[in-house]
Amino acid sequence: MPHAVTLIPGDGTGPEITEATRRVLEATGVEFEWDVQPAGLDVFEQKGTVLPDEVIESIKRTRVGLKGPITTPVGKGFRSANVALRKKLDLYANLRPAKSYPGLRSRYENIDLIIVRENTEDLYAGVEFQRGTPAQEEIIETIARTTGTRLDSDSSISIKFISVAASRRIVKFAFDYARANGRHKVTAVHKANIMKFSDGLFLATAQDVAKEYPDIQFEDRIVDNMCMQLVQKPEIYDVLVLPNLYGDIISDLSAGLIGGLGVAPGANIGSQYAVFEPVHGSAPKYAGQNKVNPMAMMFSGVLMLRHLGERAAADRLEKAMAQVIAEGKSVTYDLKPRPDDPTAVGTSQVADAIIEKMQKL
Repeated sequence: MPHAVTLIPGDGTGPEITEATRRVLEATGVEFEWDVQPAGLDVFEQKGTVLPDEVIESIKRTRVGLKGPITTPVGKGFRSANVALRKKLDLYANLRPAKSYPGLRSRYENIDLIIVRENTEDLYAGVEFQRGTPAQEEIIETIARTTGTRLDSDSSISIKFISVAASRRIVKFAFDYARANGRHKVTAVHKANIMKFSDGLFLATAQDVAKEYPDIQFEDRIVDNMCMQLVQKPEIYDVLVLPNLYGDIISDLSAGLIGGLGVAPGANIGSQYAVFEPVHGSAPKYAGQNKVNPMAMMFSGVLMLRHLGERAAADRLEKAMAQVIAEGKSVTYDLKPRPDDPTAVGTSQVADAIIEKMQKL
């Protein structure tokens, strides 16, 4: 039976890498029923939003989305499509694998990390108070009355909040993912030595959840020490689980260890729905040039196949991609030793090479 999937091409270079990804996914032999839903700048001009309600309704029907990048112009007054998707579908877990492959330019080898980031609270929840507003003045008075600390009146304020419920479900997600995927260790990352109540609650909740998984090793690390250790000895870590802000930073740091965002997949997953996407931008200046690297979205497609229970197909596609990367012939300019290498191929040609490899596996 075909898998129903909402396909969101996005804008900029999104449609090109989405089409290349669709082709390699179909070449695995898995059948899909694609529901193509436009979103992005073109849609914004027509409907006043980058993410129409029809997109959300489609994902609620299919329960799975595969999404290309969508541009969020700076200072234009509308929110990121990614943030809107996470909130409207309660996609509380951001999954960011970081795996090295021979042929990628990196200072490291044998990296195989899973970053699990909480998606709904912490500083990124957007509970803020602008300087000079009545709400900001009220918050300053409340803080002064309850803590004895008076903030400067010219301060803008962001609220960091961490709950037991959100912490518990993200840590359980990390442990469940580890157990389901043959992983052996979960590391909770925090700053509980300084933020004893917020990060302290996250750590205490993680320690409590860990008792339910005696088959999985558990440890914790302070976030600044974690950054140092990922640079020094990333190979000793397995699954990392973090609050929202630290998760955002560490996931990009981890992508840097394996060769950059061009090969870094991502997923936003909730209890009912899941959306898979690359985490790089839409690169509108390259739109329509058949030039950009589709690997990150293809690796996101591998994650989607595993989510759908198509593990054999996922392994086959990942193996074919690894072979293409290792050979270094049919790859885009950014994966060549020099970006001006005349042997670099285009987006669609990368898909052709991967499909050819899969046919031989």
